[in-house]
Amino acid sequence: MTTNGHAAGRGDLVRASVLGLLGTRGPSSRADIARILGVSPATVTQTTKELLARRLVTELESVPSAGGRPARLLGLDRAAGYAIGAKVTADHIAIVGVDLDGTVRSSESVPFDPSPRDALDVLCSVLADAVSRQEGNLLGVGIGIPGAVDSQASGIVDAPTIGWQRAAVGPRLRDRLGVPVLVDNDVNTLAAAESVYGIGRQHDSYIVVTIGRGVGCGIVQHGVVGRGAHGGAGEIGHVPVTDDGPTCGCGNVGCLEAYVGEVGLVAEAVRRGVIGRRGTIKGLSRAAAAGDEQALAIYEQAGRLLGRALAGVVHTLDPECVVLMGEGMDDWAHWEAGFEAAFRRHLMPTRRDVRCIVEPWTEDQWAVGAASLVLATPFDAVAGGRQGQLVRARLQAAIEDVS
Repeated sequence: MTTNGHAAGRGDLVRASVLGLLGTRGPSSRADIARILGVSPATVTQTTKELLARRLVTELESVPSAGGRPARLLGLDRAAGYAIGAKVTADHIAIVGVDLDGTVRSSESVPFDPSPRDALDVLCSVLADAVSRQEGNLLGVGIGIPGAVDSQASGIVDAPTIGWQRAAVGPRLRDRLGVPVLVDNDVNTLAAAESVYGIGRQHDSYIVVTIGRGVGCGIVQHGVVGRGAHGGAGEIGHVPVTDDGPTCGCGNVGCLEAYVGEVGLVAEAVRRGVIGRRGTIKGLSRAAAAGDEQALAIYEQAGRLLGRALAGVVHTLDPECVVLMGEGMDDWAHWEAGFEAAFRRHLMPTRRDVRCIVEPWTEDQWAVGAASLVLATPFDAVAGGRQGQLVRARLQAAIEDVS
């Protein structure tokens, strides 16, 4: 590790390691920190004393110990830094401010049309206003986009669903905001959030599958989000499941998403007469909740298709667990029977006990995921390229500020 061109001392390395441990594993006792980092208890005591004094770490509740007095847990102090996260959609931008410990300090939604030529200028203005209204040590801004991003560090976007091709999202925002900006596919941002605040604290390899308007997959292997050669890994919604069938938004026919994404579900509900031609996914959901047999059959069929496809993904990637989330989780009770039976049936016997975790969904989770692109980088020595280095430098500056 270097700081301002100079090699960091042993104290800097230990301080950064303690912060990294608390960031990725959550609140821990001093004894656990010493054991995991392989340093002496005296070193941990001195280091955490400094971090407490600088308000980078805070003491939390006590927990029972094997002997002697209860151990005090240490956690990240939210005042040490924060990030802004933004999820760009076809009709709005969801924006949150998130403290270093994962606490959401603010949340808002701003109407947005990505189609005009000046859409990037509008995005820059909206986020500049959001930055100006926050206080504290801003580590950076994370952006989640429904498309492929060549790398977090450069932030060049291809997002056909919102009409963007080779859009210079990262460079334009950095010029306007003057802070580090990391950009990634929106599902990858959720995987990043899990790595810092969720399932990634217990598992190194897992997949995050989102169900809603589309179907996406974030891939984490050995603690690293897999992005593929062009930033487009995980597009399981475009796995072909039939030779013909409905046309998908990508232009192909028979894609998984064309059947189980929101557009596909609504189209099938209209075809079966569950809802009218102007009906919506909410209408289908209400019908299923009221016990409509055709509505329930639509969800069960979608669950079967999703389960069969995910069995193939599990065989390909061999994750420790599967995390299911997204807007579709509101109706998961209707998907579950079809999904669980098909998923387990199509898995090889050695994979049939893979854990599936269904997480409740809130609208601001997309934006929190985007903020996690920034908040994960202080705890990963290589994440984010040059932009990640700048984020880590901002946190390091807070570590060195003893005033």
